[in-house]
Amino acid sequence: MKLDSSAFVAEQELFEALAKRSTPVDCSEDQVLFRQGDPPLGLYLLRNGYALMTMESPTGDVVMCTTAGSGSLLGLPGLIGNEPYSLSAKALKGAEVGFLGKDEFSRIMLTEPALSLKMLRVLAAEVRTARRAVTSQ
Repeated sequence: MKLDSSAFVAEQELFEALAKRSTPVDCSEDQVLFRQGDPPLGLYLLRNGYALMTMESPTGDVVMCTTAGSGSLLGLPGLIGNEPYSLSAKALKGAEVGFLGKDEFSRIMLTEPALSLKMLRVLAAEVRTARRAVTSQ
């Protein structure tokens, strides 16, 4: 299954506000950001370049694969739900990625309702896209 990767893209205002608070991740080589099943440590912001997003079945077969591009928020569902990441994400060599830790993310969600609402819109787009992908097969 292939998802429409635009579902991961945030509005520019939201992305810039989060990027200011993030710390850079070294992607001089392909860099695993998180693995399916890992506890959520934070949110990854894809400033530039690409990341490969995959989901595996319990038997290890890849059942979903998509490439996320600049402006994408990676790991949002796991972080908001405080559940293990449901996908794996690998930033491709040369990508520019920022990391926003779980504590800072929670602080933003609790104290900045305008940004929280924008993040929920990204989450809703991800859910909508996944549902469309499932029903179109």
